[in-house]
Amino acid sequence: MLHECPGYLVVIRGSMFSGKTEELIRRANRARYADMSVALFKPSKDTRSNSILKSHDGNTIAAVEVSSAEAILDHVLLPFTGVEFVGIEEAQFFDEDIVSVCEDLVANGIYTVVAGLNLDFRGEPFGHMPELLARADEVVSLTAICIVEGCRNVATRTQRIVNGIPAFYEDPIIMIGAQESYEPRCRDHHEVPHREFTLESETH
Repeated sequence: MLHECPGYLVVIRGSMFSGKTEELIRRANRARYADMSVALFKPSKDTRSNSILKSHDGNTIAAVEVSSAEAILDHVLLPFTGVEFVGIEEAQFFDEDIVSVCEDLVANGIYTVVAGLNLDFRGEPFGHMPELLARADEVVSLTAICIVEGCRNVATRTQRIVNGIPAFYEDPIIMIGAQESYEPRCRDHHEVPHREFTLESETH
C-alpha cells in the first residue's frame, strides 16, 4: 500500500574520506529526531565493520548487512514494516537491482538516502551509481582534500595504493587479501599506471 506522501531519493556521492557516511548518519539521526522509523543497510561484502556504519570521524549507527539489493525490500516492504527512512551505504557494491529497489522504496513513500563512490580507483564510473545519480531527486556532492604534501587542492578521486605503489589500471576493482590502502587525491595527483606500459618502461 502506497504512502499518502511522495517518496524522495537522495544520492550522496564523493571520493573516500569526503564524509559520505558521516552525511548519511547525520540524515538518519535527523529523521529519528523527527520520530521517523529508520532502517539502514550495508552490503555484506563491506567487511570493515559488522552490522554498523562507521564514519572516518568515528560516528557509528546500527545497520543491517544484506547480500543483495532485493534483500532490502524483504526487510522493509515484505511485510510492510512502517519504515519511513531508508539509508543505504556503499551503493556501488550492490548488484544492478539497487536501482529498481530504490525506485520501489520511493514509490512506497519512503525517504531514501543512498551513499556511494561515484568513481572507482581508476577514476571511472563505479557500479550503478551513475544511474542512481540520474534518477535522484537530490544529489549531494562531497569532496575531500588531496593528501599529497603541499597540495591541499580539492580531492575528487580515490587513490588506491597496493604494497606501497599506485594500483595498476588492470587490477580488479575489488582486491581480496591485498595489502592495500586508499588516499583522497586531486585530479592532478591521481595516479593509475598501466601495467604493460610500466613493465616495458622498466626493461629499457
